[in-house]
Amino acid sequence: MFLPLSWILGTSELEPFESSLIDRFFQGLVGACGISVLWNLMRIHLFIQTCSDSEAENERSKRSSSASRLLIGNWKTVLHFWWLTVLLSLVGSRVSSLIVLEFSLRVVSAWLTAGLDSPGRGPQLLLIQCQFSLGCALSCSVAFLQQGAPHSSLNLFLAAGLAWVLASVCHQLWCHVARLYPLHSTERYCGKCITLLTSGHNILVTLQRLVVLAFALAAAASTATVYDHFLSQKDALKFWTPLTLCYTMLVVYIQEEQLRQTGAEALLHSVVLRLGALLVLMLTVGHWSDVLQVLVTFQGEVACLLQSKDILQAISKEEEDSSLTEYDSSSSPTTRGSTSTSSSGGS
Repeated sequence: MFLPLSWILGTSELEPFESSLIDRFFQGLVGACGISVLWNLMRIHLFIQTCSDSEAENERSKRSSSASRLLIGNWKTVLHFWWLTVLLSLVGSRVSSLIVLEFSLRVVSAWLTAGLDSPGRGPQLLLIQCQFSLGCALSCSVAFLQQGAPHSSLNLFLAAGLAWVLASVCHQLWCHVARLYPLHSTERYCGKCITLLTSGHNILVTLQRLVVLAFALAAAASTATVYDHFLSQKDALKFWTPLTLCYTMLVVYIQEEQLRQTGAEALLHSVVLRLGALLVLMLTVGHWSDVLQVLVTFQGEVACLLQSKDILQAISKEEEDSSLTEYDSSSSPTTRGSTSTSSSGGS
């Protein structure tokens, strides 16, 4: 009765039903809470930035009403959170480790190919793309740290509780900002909004550092997991070396194509290519449970990207506004020069 479930989850031995599911659930809950924290803080950063850019009071009221409409569909956010928890619970440590290493390779490739050409758009797009990979990184790190612990279920419960508290605080902060920040930032009598008004521009930089730290710790745990499950066999390096080189070339190609395209369609296209290559890799060297977990990962990536459509729209609108501002500033000296020339000619 329990064999199909243990085969799907990728357990190496037939463990008790309750303990295995509880540990997997707590690991998935930690990963989903990390995604929720990233998601809410990015929305807070973009909302504060758009409010600071809009000087007119009617524009601020419009942005506040649009954010309030986003909060009306709060049940969708709750459903999305628990759906990610289930998906992350189904993804095992083997596939999670490969996802973490693959995203780390993508970040290095983006840094080498793009460099500092798009400092505003590049980090934000990477934060959007890393949502499900961040969940895999947190769940993989927690699972690696609890290997062989005498009270692993209790430790995972405490970790999930702390993650739940942090995610709840960030969600409540986003609800407060979306409803009351345009008013409180002008009246200046709310401590939260005053703090965000003075230091809210550092949210994106802080997020980048925290995500880099999380992936650095997860990369170490993922390397150990991949070595134990894939590279410890005899002559495994001779087989994995050409596969790794081919996958690296694919990641570089996807990164170059993504620099040419914009929007959610380009991100979905890159997800299909990446996970399709990972699926072929698991069909070659993995188990059937790994193949099923890659398909689960695809659902998680698509769910995170679809939930972040408004963030992508806000980033694209911000790019359009900045490009229009740069165009106006560059064309204004020419306009003034032509006006002075025509006036001197008329005199």
